[in-house]
Amino acid sequence: MITAITTLTLLALCFGAILGYAAVKFRVEGDPIVARVDALLPQTQCGQCGYPGCRPYAEAICNGEVDINRCPPGGEATIIALADLLGVEPKSLDPEMGEERGPVVAVIDEQTCIGCTLCIQACPVDAILGSAKQMHTVINTECTGCELCVEPCPVDCIAIVAVPCEPQRWRWPLPHLLAEGVV
Repeated sequence: MITAITTLTLLALCFGAILGYAAVKFRVEGDPIVARVDALLPQTQCGQCGYPGCRPYAEAICNGEVDINRCPPGGEATIIALADLLGVEPKSLDPEMGEERGPVVAVIDEQTCIGCTLCIQACPVDAILGSAKQMHTVINTECTGCELCVEPCPVDCIAIVAVPCEPQRWRWPLPHLLAEGVV
């Protein structure tokens, strides 16, 4: 019995050492340019660019598969920032992807909401709060205005409205990037 335990312990130590060495030796670094491109994107995860989120779109940009002008939520500011980072000429927003607009948020008509939770499941940033058979509401500060919650709503109680442009809401859209040295 002691021999079996000793043998298994020695095998575990040997395999652990081999795996530790392999992890260090064959370590794959992520592409830092992809992380920088991803940081410039608005992180709405809306899919309007044709990719399921901002990270896959950033990877496609860095691989040369698509242009930098496919992000309607980011608009012209994001296109210019991407062009500066990648050293390419800025282009106008691809009209097939949609049009640039000001900041918007989803608003749920609480009198009409039936609490089906389909909007909660569709929201990529968890900006909708509620539970089954209860009224739902949108957390305005978290909502990216991607409109993915509108389509699945069976009672059409969700509207996309423009965020009022008040001086209290004015801010540069990428302040965290300046602090991180990305821009």
